[in-house]
Amino acid sequence: MPDTISRPSTAFAGHRLLRRGPLAEVALAVKARTEDAPTETVLVFDDTTGAVIDLDLRGSEADIVGRLAGPEQATTPSAEPDREGSSPAPKRRGPGRPKLGVVAREVTLLPRHWEWLAAQPSGASAALRRLVDEARRRTAPQHRRRTAQEAAYRFMLAIGGDLPDFEEATRALFADDREALAARTAAWPDDVRDHTLRLAFPTPTSSDPAPEGATP
Repeated sequence: MPDTISRPSTAFAGHRLLRRGPLAEVALAVKARTEDAPTETVLVFDDTTGAVIDLDLRGSEADIVGRLAGPEQATTPSAEPDREGSSPAPKRRGPGRPKLGVVAREVTLLPRHWEWLAAQPSGASAALRRLVDEARRRTAPQHRRRTAQEAAYRFMLAIGGDLPDFEEATRALFADDREALAARTAAWPDDVRDHTLRLAFPTPTSSDPAPEGATP
């Protein structure tokens, strides 16, 4: 997941596309626009979720970027010296497996499930992780479509709720009908229509898993 400062974002001044790119660049473009046209309505959208992003544009460009970076990225705590003023000795790693970002939580299963897990050669935890990963791969296409539809709908509602054929465009969106969505938004401002289609039907990336049976 990208950090806040590089989050893919898009800014609109009214119904015109202002800037698309990492959030830090978009925020600076919005600041410049609001200084030139303080009464103009400018909205910034998260390209992943379609949600409106509230920006704090006070201060200098460095101030804005620093706030987006967040305190955890803007400052790094330094190590405290020991009583003699020398650097502290590095902490010694205890025995056991290295941390892998594993989170321990309670799982409730029926006895037959525990019996099956106990029989797995890799152990119960590894078997559960493998099952979850396999399920994620199977449902990834449906999840991506649902996420894209929800992002497009949030954008449409925020910027185009009063545009013609909005309800019909929404139905076409959730029917996964690109041609119908394009037809229902044909009378919309070009930038709004294009961004709606871009969110609703994103171009697959190289990081997307290949369909089953595809040749790598």
